[in-house]
Amino acid sequence: MKRLKATIAYDGSGFAGYQVQPDSRTVQLELMKVLETIHKGKVVQVVASGRTDAKVHATGQVIHFDTELSIPISGWLKALNVLLPEDIRVNSIEEVDTSFHARYHTTGKTYRYKWDRSQIISPFTRSLMVHVKQPLNVEAMKNASQAIIGTHDFSSFCAANTAVVDKVRTVRRLDFEEHGNELHMIIEGTGFLYNMVRIIAGTLAEVGMGRRKAEELEEIVAAADRDAAGITAPAHGLYLENVMYRS
Repeated sequence: MKRLKATIAYDGSGFAGYQVQPDSRTVQLELMKVLETIHKGKVVQVVASGRTDAKVHATGQVIHFDTELSIPISGWLKALNVLLPEDIRVNSIEEVDTSFHARYHTTGKTYRYKWDRSQIISPFTRSLMVHVKQPLNVEAMKNASQAIIGTHDFSSFCAANTAVVDKVRTVRRLDFEEHGNELHMIIEGTGFLYNMVRIIAGTLAEVGMGRRKAEELEEIVAAADRDAAGITAPAHGLYLENVMYRS
């Protein structure tokens, strides 16, 4: 038995999320169906670094699975991409020690959130970015984001219905990039609470629109109360970009 680690990308538009759900199309289900075909009817469990919600995309999701088959790595890459639907791609695959765990061994993740500031959003990117019609004050968003960086209780930026008790997390980096009409928020941390990145994105967008002041962010973090923060930004602007592991 050997363990394979793969980095995958997917367009979340057509999925009800990553994790298997009853009567729903999910990324995990599609992966398991293909692996079952390759293993001639045997069910193969697929473990990911973490789940993503409906409509959320990934460019660097990491999974692992175990196999007894003696297929070369190049053969795995080809077979998976031939059999998988076109909205899921395997970008790389490698054999790892059987002790490796895609979820439990993560040391950090990077997410990217994308806004389209065009007057008219392209029909080809409408499900890949969030359209904002009014101008965004990027400098104000950058100033506000400084309050997010560091180790904090992020209760203000966590969905109220979560069962997680310890909401202390560390955000290592929060940057903005402008690519023409696109504005990207890049956030890296040791781990993230449910909807944390989307609530941060929604709150900072409100600062950019002038609905909140940059100075309010310190108070919002300190409040440790979901009602203190802004909206949860739409799912289709979010990308899981990179998963880090200890070497």
